[in-house]
Amino acid sequence: TIRRGLAAISLINGLFVLPIAVHAAATPLLLDDYADPRRNKNGVERLLVDDKAARSSSQATQKCENGVLSVKGDLVPGRGVPAFISLVSLLSADGKPKDLSDYQGVRLRVKVTRGILCVQVGSSEIDNHDYHTSAPIAGKRGQFQEVRIPFKDMKRAWSKQTVLNLKSITSVNLVSFGMAKDAFAYEVDEIGFY
Repeated sequence: TIRRGLAAISLINGLFVLPIAVHAAATPLLLDDYADPRRNKNGVERLLVDDKAARSSSQATQKCENGVLSVKGDLVPGRGVPAFISLVSLLSADGKPKDLSDYQGVRLRVKVTRGILCVQVGSSEIDNHDYHTSAPIAGKRGQFQEVRIPFKDMKRAWSKQTVLNLKSITSVNLVSFGMAKDAFAYEVDEIGFY
């Protein structure tokens, strides 16, 4: 099921991307406009996390051209585990949580052309890596659309549901996953907070 897949992805993601807290300075509305091919607007390099340590063998490529990030690849699950690729955008690398209390959620302009894409918000308070995650992005396939995901609608996959502490946000992750072999592709031209 999708919930089971999200649970496994959250756990696996956490094994590779330990919570990195962020600087408590004024929060920008824009996290990334993909003008820089490697770094977000906070100067932090984007991380592409795969599932190889979980005995799956998914692969992906990413590129930035003309302010648009393109990610595509193949999900190849191992026996009994889901496949995933996560693009992690840290808010800062200095180790302190960022306070997003002034915002209601994550907003992005995205075009999903194949597969499932969810938004996940990392928090320094989550110690088992079951971060708050959105439902899969629905809407117009193959067309850019603005998507707004309220923080209050994001859920943890296998842990007791908790309210996301908006003073503890560390990253925004774009996660493609599946329980069966499949391809995925999406493009993003902006991500931030509203």
